[in-house]
Amino acid sequence: MRRLLLCSLLLAALPAFAGVYTYIDQDGNRVFTDQPKRSNAQRIELAPSNAMPPAPADQYNPYAPSPPPSPPQYQLLRILVPEPDATIRANNGEMIVSVSSDPTLLPGHSYRLLLDGKSVGEPGRSPVFPLHNVDRGTHQLSVEILDGQGRTLEQTPNQPFHMKRVSIAGNPNPAQPGLATIP
Repeated sequence: MRRLLLCSLLLAALPAFAGVYTYIDQDGNRVFTDQPKRSNAQRIELAPSNAMPPAPADQYNPYAPSPPPSPPQYQLLRILVPEPDATIRANNGEMIVSVSSDPTLLPGHSYRLLLDGKSVGEPGRSPVFPLHNVDRGTHQLSVEILDGQGRTLEQTPNQPFHMKRVSIAGNPNPAQPGLATIP
């Protein structure tokens, strides 16, 4: 029984000791084999393997499934009022800007309104921004969503609007403001 066990162990280990041999056959072709059955077969010494040990489990594994990419936090961010290229007629320069996001503002996030690229007021959670004394002319509005550290997460493209205010600069009689022209 011990002899049978020893023989089976030796046979199992035999492939580990197998070598590579080469010889030239009768047609002149070089042949590689693991069996030295030819008299002219020569054993080839192979260089050690360049196999690397497996990486620890906590290192990057290119075959491990990657986590799904995180979806954008906001699917939609837009300015509702005023509409793009709208004309606002307000002699005092006051207007309301209203924004919308989908999903609604997440905890810790805030809106910031930009008028001509400059922040207007403090960032806040309200989607309604009152503006006061906006100058005559064409302006650009944009809104941002900021995270708790003040980093911009989302931003709308610039959206133009036109503020029309009565001007008395071209009026020949300032005592009669009704004669002023509206450019």
